[in-house]
Amino acid sequence: MPIRWSGVKVSEAMDMAEEFVREASPPLEQAKVVATEARKIANLPSYLDQRLVRLIIQIERIDSVKQAIEAVRKDIPDGAIGMEQASLKHGTTKALM
Repeated sequence: MPIRWSGVKVSEAMDMAEEFVREASPPLEQAKVVATEARKIANLPSYLDQRLVRLIIQIERIDSVKQAIEAVRKDIPDGAIGMEQASLKHGTTKALM
């Protein structure tokens, strides 16, 4: 049974989201390096070190964003995108009622 929502549109949206994440990754990695280096500042109070550790952990969560995008892709039923693309090649027709 075909799905009632557009697997193609969901896939395209995940392509866009993935591209944004890919673009954001290098600056976030640089921010992580800076925060890691900041932890090495002499006589840094422990409360600031804890804040920097939290920042580093938050930056590392980019991997969970990537996993979430992949989970969306996996939830699109097998073959749904191909079937939809095939039907779009032949044009759309309105259902008879």
